[in-house]
Amino acid sequence: MYFSNFPRIMLLSYFTCCVQLAYGACAPLLDHKIRRLADTAFDHLCVSFKNHVVLVVNTASKCGYTPQFEALENLYKKYKSDGFTILGFPSKDFGGQEFASESDTSEFCRLTYGVQFPMYSYTHSRRGVASPLFVGLAEAAGGEYPRWNFHKYVLGRNGELIGSLDASTGPNRLEKIILKGLNE
Repeated sequence: MYFSNFPRIMLLSYFTCCVQLAYGACAPLLDHKIRRLADTAFDHLCVSFKNHVVLVVNTASKCGYTPQFEALENLYKKYKSDGFTILGFPSKDFGGQEFASESDTSEFCRLTYGVQFPMYSYTHSRRGVASPLFVGLAEAAGGEYPRWNFHKYVLGRNGELIGSLDASTGPNRLEKIILKGLNE
């Protein structure tokens, strides 16, 4: 074989370099493999949503902010074809405001609010117990962890944070940040 005289580490380095050149490096904030809600399938976020504007939101089905699902789904439908997606992460971190089972959460979101954007397994987002995804997002936001359900992080097409918004942020302000990311 042509490469048989190369040390294995050089071959690995060569291969890694070529793969990164061919596919682009994985954005660190999205370099996570996460299981879909009520499913056994996993998504590697940086592969599934490469070059997308991504909104990451910690959700809860029994929260005063739960009606935001409707506005979020409307934004998703409006800008999906432009390269925008929303990633929902149900969490019991704030008041335990989530169903006991992921299948109940999935059904509630779909039937009550028509949620079609990707939803993922129950996830911790609160400081001190946050999953690696939320730790990275909070660190990129200068230490700003969610303080309640429906905190929103917006990532640009390059996977870098362009916005961190608290639960009370409505769709108008959110849409401006999404459009900024889509137009960059």
